[in-house]
Amino acid sequence: MSKSCKGLAMELVKCLSESDCVKVEKRSVRECAGEKSPCIPSECVGLRETYFNCKRGQVCSILLICHVCYLDEDF
Repeated sequence: MSKSCKGLAMELVKCLSESDCVKVEKRSVRECAGEKSPCIPSECVGLRETYFNCKRGQVCSILLICHVCYLDEDF
């Protein structure tokens, strides 16, 4: 995992670990991360969105670099 998103991932795990989804419903953090359950605090939902956007940005950057490299090979 890239360092730029690692802090967000750790905050998300911490937030979800303290949520009712994990504590009361006894579900894993991974299960709760994908849920749109009312037992997940809005803070965790915001962190999840921010983390996913961070990861999406990394993928887009990689695809852009690969595309540029591919175009360079044609010349």
